[in-house]
Amino acid sequence: MRIACFFATSGHSGVDRLARHLLPALARRGYQVDLLKIRNHGPELAADTPGLRVLDLGVRHTLTALPGLIAYLKRAQPDVLLTDKDRVNRLALAARTIASVSTRLILRIGTTVSVDLASRNRLECWVQRRSIRFLYPLADRVLVPSQGAADDLACYTGLDRRHIQAVPSPIVPASLFENTLPPPDHPWFAPGEPPVILGLGELCARKDFATLIRAFARVRAQRPCRLMILGRGRQRERLLMLTAELGMSRDVEFPGFVPGPYAYLDHARLFVLSSRWEGLPFALVEALAVGTPAVATDCPSGPREVLEGGRYGRLVPVGDDCALAEAIDATLDAPLPRAVLQQTARRFEIESATSAYLEAMGLPERL
Repeated sequence: MRIACFFATSGHSGVDRLARHLLPALARRGYQVDLLKIRNHGPELAADTPGLRVLDLGVRHTLTALPGLIAYLKRAQPDVLLTDKDRVNRLALAARTIASVSTRLILRIGTTVSVDLASRNRLECWVQRRSIRFLYPLADRVLVPSQGAADDLACYTGLDRRHIQAVPSPIVPASLFENTLPPPDHPWFAPGEPPVILGLGELCARKDFATLIRAFARVRAQRPCRLMILGRGRQRERLLMLTAELGMSRDVEFPGFVPGPYAYLDHARLFVLSSRWEGLPFALVEALAVGTPAVATDCPSGPREVLEGGRYGRLVPVGDDCALAEAIDATLDAPLPRAVLQQTARRFEIESATSAYLEAMGLPERL
């Protein structure tokens, strides 16, 4: 049986990480897996993985990919086509209709739609809401990463909630629960250095690292500690300026994007998620998987579900640096045990989540 996956990503997003974990796992289950790509876009996968093919559609933009996708569907006739993001989802709906094939179409949306669209212009918002409401019912199923994202999608767009399924993302390799990683090659992680607080993600408005930096400045005024934010993005210079304005330049560092940042997560004293909205925060799950305590904003959607209402980490209001600083301080003083934190992340283990994806796609767990 053949599963085709069509993504067009930045190369360092949550969808990239999902693809790097899910597609090889599907191939290990005996499926023939085709990754369909737009040129110069992610995800990047090893082409020599048994059972996995990486196919270039020969175009540089999603808008021009329709002929190539139609031709692929007619030629390969995969059993399932899995897509992610609205523009790709709409293209897949059109391609399947024109190709007139029996391929099962599974659409995925990885974010909280109502909050994501609030930052778009009116036309873009209008088009996406109506495409979801009137076109997505033509797909066989719509997947989202959390129950909160599912409820939001149904409420905001009018899509039938019964057509939407929340499926845990395949985030964590099983080995991560078992092994202690060597520290990163960075002087801040040397023995005897102050504790490192870690932020991780694209440097963009959605992640709201400005609130994290302000909260850190409050904590730093009371105790020695350091803040490291891994990632790249358009807000880097703005965040550097804020750090300097607060007099924190010696204690805050931006090393850039780090692929596979597990060692940083493992050796940080605390992970902080400061986002304004999410679908499911991968980095929060990864922190728990290595046993690192976490604090998160109670943003829509995901952190409340991952932390089970605050049981496995403190939740604070979005954009409240005072509350975030208090939660950081309290967690540094009284962290939860490593084994307790790891247990809650096990549902996001790659093989377990892959089984959930196969069930959602209506396919056998293994061939």
